Amino acid sequence: MKIGIIGANGKAGSLIMQEALNRNHKVTAIVRNPEKLKTDKVTVIQKDIFDLKTSDLDSFDVIVNTFNAPFGEEQLHAQSGRVLIRQLSSVPNTRLVIVGSGGSLYTDESRTERVSETKGFPQQFIDTAFQMRTNLADLEQTTDLNWVYLSPSGFFDPDGTRTGHYETGSDILLTNSTGKAYTSYPDFAIALLDEIEMPQHKNERFTVVSESN
Repeated sequence: MKIGIIGANGKAGSLIMQEALNRNHKVTAIVRNPEKLKTDKVTVIQKDIFDLKTSDLDSFDVIVNTFNAPFGEEQLHAQSGRVLIRQLSSVPNTRLVIVGSGGSLYTDESRTERVSETKGFPQQFIDTAFQMRTNLADLEQTTDLNWVYLSPSGFFDPDGTRTGHYETGSDILLTNSTGKAYTSYPDFAIALLDEIEMPQHKNERFTVVSESN
C-alpha cells in the first residue's frame, strides 16, 4: 500500500513509519523538518499540515495523522483535523487513520464519565484530550470521508517495549492481563498497521491496550 504519515519524525509517527516499512509498504513521510527523519528509505513531502491540499493526499491508499500539537496550542488538534477532513472529503479511495486520544474514552459501560474527567487525570493533558475529542466529533459528523480513529488505553508509553500482544475494544477504557490500562507505542503501531492491512472498523473510533513488561 501507499501510506503517507503526517508527523513521521515524531515519537509515535517514527514507530508507525518503521512498522509500515517492515511490512514492505511504500511510505511517504509528510513532515516540516525532513532532516529529523531516522531513515532515508521513505519518500518525503516537506509541508506543514495546514498547507496540505487534496492533490498532496489523494494518491495514497492511507494517510496516517500523528500530528501532536505543542502545549499551549492544543486547539491545533481540532483545527488541523478540520484541514484533513476538508481535503479528504469526497476522496473515497484514501483512508484517513488518526492517532487519537485515550482521554476521550469512557471509563465503563455506563458511558457517563470519560477518562479525562476522572480524578487524578493529569491537568496538563486535559486541553489536549478535549481538542482531540473535538476532532473525533467532527469526524463523526462527516458523511463523505473514509476514516478510523484509534485511541490508546491508559498510559501511552513512548518508552514501552514491543510485545506483539494487544487487545482492541470500542470506546471504553481497556485493561491488560495484569489489570493495567497501558499501551506501548510499539504495540500501538502494530495494532494500527494491522487495522490498515485488515480493516475491522470504518468511520468509527476503537481502542487498543497492550501488555507491559
